[in-house]
Amino acid sequence: MTITAITPGFARALPRSVPFSQVVRDSLIMAKRALIKMWHTPETLIDVTLQPILFTLMFTYIFGGAIAGDVKSYLPAFIPGILAQIVLTATAVAGTTLREDMDRGVFDRFKSLPMARIAPLAGALMADVVRYLLAATLTFGIAFLIGYRPGAGFGGVVAATLLVCAVAWALSWIFAFIGVTAKSARGVQGISFMILFPLTFLSNIFVPVDSMPSWLQGFVNVNPVSHVVAAARDLANNGTFGADGWWALLGAAVVVAVFAPLAVARYRKAAG
Repeated sequence: MTITAITPGFARALPRSVPFSQVVRDSLIMAKRALIKMWHTPETLIDVTLQPILFTLMFTYIFGGAIAGDVKSYLPAFIPGILAQIVLTATAVAGTTLREDMDRGVFDRFKSLPMARIAPLAGALMADVVRYLLAATLTFGIAFLIGYRPGAGFGGVVAATLLVCAVAWALSWIFAFIGVTAKSARGVQGISFMILFPLTFLSNIFVPVDSMPSWLQGFVNVNPVSHVVAAARDLANNGTFGADGWWALLGAAVVVAVFAPLAVARYRKAAG
């Protein structure tokens, strides 16, 4: 019997508890579907293709001379920071995409297939890692063309990229939860913006923390994004991994521990 011949009734008769190996296999299939969807709708990649180029060039030449005296001196601090902003901002798409698929009835079709119920959700988030890596590659590529030379070399760049992408994947669970909870894709976009805007701009990405008002420094110093940026700078420029890196990983682990179960539970409820 082909998959298309399987009825919704048969799908509901499938056991809710499936082997972990099947969950992984089904999630990889859904990740492949998401990647194919990206390939056929390239406009969905604007935030990880054109935006890294535009933001890197624009902010470098706007702030470089004013903050560091010249562009070249600004790059070691700025490039790891803008990498974090671009990649972390890209996580909001996860929730919007999930909400759009649910609104279009795509997940209703998945109910009729003999797959792990969590696979469409997990697969979408796995595919998004490719988007993060693409954004990181373009950011560092443009940075190299305008004169950035990371002190830790290629290995430091790879380590910084992996750290930022790991944190981004963890953060995407928050937006996945919002996506399966909100009532519209537009609502998901609005909520995501309200979360990401203060976290990324009220951080140490663009300017030194000690140049800010004292009341603002308190928030910036505890902002998780500031720890991610500081850790990425250490890895890319010095090849070191210190307290900021551990705080970033701890924060990512806490986010996954809290929001992954919430997103899964809400998704299962919505999927029926």
